[in-house]
Amino acid sequence: MRRALAAFGFVVMSGAVFAQSPQTTQKFDAVDISVRDHHGVTGQPGMTGGVLRNGRYDLRNASMIDLISTAYGITDTTLIFGGPSWVEYDRFDIAAKAPQGTSQQNLRLMLQALLADRFQVKVHNDTRTVDGGYVLTLGKEKHKMKEASGPGSGCQPVPPPQPPPPVPLNVGQCRGVTMEQFADLLRGIGQGYINGPVMDQTGLKGYWDFDVRFTPYGALARAGSDAITVPQFVERDLGLKVEPGKAPRPVTVIDSASRPSPNAPGVAATIPPAPKLEFDVAEIKLSLPDAPPMLRCCQGGRIDGSGVTLHQIMQIAWDLTVDDLVTNTPKWWDETKYSIVAKSSTSITGNGQNLSADIEDLKAMLRQLVSETFKIKSHYEDRPVTAYTLLADKPKMAKADPGNRTAYKEGPAAGKADQRNQILGRMVTVTNMTMDQFAENLQRIANGYIRVPVENKTGLEGAYDFTLVFSGIGLVLQGRGGRGGDGPAAGPGGPGGDAAGDPSGALSLFDAVNKQLGLKLEERKRPMKVLVIDSVQEKPEV
Repeated sequence: MRRALAAFGFVVMSGAVFAQSPQTTQKFDAVDISVRDHHGVTGQPGMTGGVLRNGRYDLRNASMIDLISTAYGITDTTLIFGGPSWVEYDRFDIAAKAPQGTSQQNLRLMLQALLADRFQVKVHNDTRTVDGGYVLTLGKEKHKMKEASGPGSGCQPVPPPQPPPPVPLNVGQCRGVTMEQFADLLRGIGQGYINGPVMDQTGLKGYWDFDVRFTPYGALARAGSDAITVPQFVERDLGLKVEPGKAPRPVTVIDSASRPSPNAPGVAATIPPAPKLEFDVAEIKLSLPDAPPMLRCCQGGRIDGSGVTLHQIMQIAWDLTVDDLVTNTPKWWDETKYSIVAKSSTSITGNGQNLSADIEDLKAMLRQLVSETFKIKSHYEDRPVTAYTLLADKPKMAKADPGNRTAYKEGPAAGKADQRNQILGRMVTVTNMTMDQFAENLQRIANGYIRVPVENKTGLEGAYDFTLVFSGIGLVLQGRGGRGGDGPAAGPGGPGGDAAGDPSGALSLFDAVNKQLGLKLEERKRPMKVLVIDSVQEKPEV
């Protein structure tokens, strides 16, 4: 059973299904596998797909860990161990043909057979004492939850008041939830507070009702003394405790996996086409003069906006993360205000229960809508753009164990101290990563600081392990008299590595890279593809 708690970025799930090598003759009729290119990717890092539509089954942007967890119903991917170094890093797109009406269970069996056949995957079950985890236990006094008669609606978010408060607060209601389900939920909602699997050791059986109320980790500095952390909420409101600890857990071990074997010639043509990408409802029109500026994308396959310029809309649709990436724009591009509403079901993918929007599909649909509405004609040219280059200064990173997985994650490594606080709110642990890979990922790791792909010019060979601790760009900008939130990319006059220290004690990404890693991020001009607007009309085409 899965109950969405979308506002908290997680779902309540049942316990993991033990994995095993497939003992089935269930197979897809045809399969096309392609490998994703990491370079310059700015979209969502997670997997989408898992729905059979018109005989076509898609899994997109999936790592081997994603594929194994989907195939075997494993809800906590941190409990998948072993495998070659690339199982978290390399990503694949899979399109497969299956009879319409095939059950989710049989689709999983087909995926198990596919992994065994094309990726040579073998797995087995084990029990291990997991380091870097957490335990959920009873507090000193009687717990404060209300016992439910049976399974309920799970955990659902409570919509925030309108207008939203200056400091966000995550609020939800959990009804008919087991403690095992709640332990799984804590791993998701506690990102920043809890950075490992949570094991239920409360001893409480049955189902429970309770409310959820805590400050998002990223808003701690703004909340100040009014902040409610996840551990505080658990202890104060529920009478339970969640704290670091070791506990035996059922795990899945990857015995072997290899990169996929080649596709059969012409196989792509035998797979039903993907659904046509189009909005069910779409409208862009001139906005009311006093409409407050607002633009939301892309939860639930929906885009909403009012009081926004074409510049702002195109920033999302074309990934115009810096102004240098577009040229020849009209004067009104930053002045005339529009409203937009667009919603699609064709870009919604998921496992049939937990749906998510494919952001890249939505952006493609938005580009088409905007181009048609404003009669845009454009082309790309290579032009010089100011971007960051990664250089070696006095490197002090540890060489990686080649047997470890190539990955980065928010938070400390297992068994290591968490160095984050309200000022140094970001801690990124990198394992077995080359400098090319680190440069490729910096835009995702440090969004707000880095707006275009970084070029690696360190000259360093091999892979490294390191931890990077720094402040969110909002705190850096506040400390230097700028505005909060996701500010502009750091550049001349911005929060670069050469600026003086912040009175607030904030540490910029650039300073952290230099002081902690012995590297430098330096602005340079280099050729990049720039969108050139040939013609565009101001009045939307109805």
